[in-house]
Amino acid sequence: MIDLYYWPTPNGRKISILLEELATPYKIIKIDINKGEQFSKNFTAVSPSNKIPAIFDHETKQSLFESSAILLYLSNKYKKFHHDNYYWEIQEWLMFQTSQVGPLLGQAHQFLYYNSGKSIFAEDKYINYGKRIYETIDKRLENKNYLVHEYSIADIATWPWIARYERHKIDIYKYKNILRWYQEISKRLAVIKGYNPDGGNEVIPLS
Repeated sequence: MIDLYYWPTPNGRKISILLEELATPYKIIKIDINKGEQFSKNFTAVSPSNKIPAIFDHETKQSLFESSAILLYLSNKYKKFHHDNYYWEIQEWLMFQTSQVGPLLGQAHQFLYYNSGKSIFAEDKYINYGKRIYETIDKRLENKNYLVHEYSIADIATWPWIARYERHKIDIYKYKNILRWYQEISKRLAVIKGYNPDGGNEVIPLS
């Protein structure tokens, strides 16, 4: 059994989707970041950075925070979604998600969605960053079904961020390769289940 400390953000959904793909038992422990629950003493013991997601694996007694570390741990433990033949390519695109997709699109959420109109400079900056990220991914997906040949943790890490394309002020229809990839992954049963593992009813965009 794995405890998943969770809130419905792109980073939280990465892990619930992977756990659903692995068909391994897990329990959701909600950490309401809007109420500051991430700063509680109990959660800090699991996640010193006070950020979700985090896990505790009862079988190995291993606790982990940082979503990419969790993806690597689970894919290594269960020997799925991190293919040896493409090891470094998967690492490459996982790190691209970790260093660019997440941080830059996360800032886009702040300036374009939550605080729209407060800083034209910041809005222009993150719209342009967003376009560059989408262009990079779209080019990568040309003549490819997935980011690295086969469905992997690189796709699982990236897809939940693209699911928030509206918050990035992105016209996803301009990126036909991303649109195809995004919609194909959206059909996966594990993705559908992992999108609302806490019993929520948020609809997957374009599903």
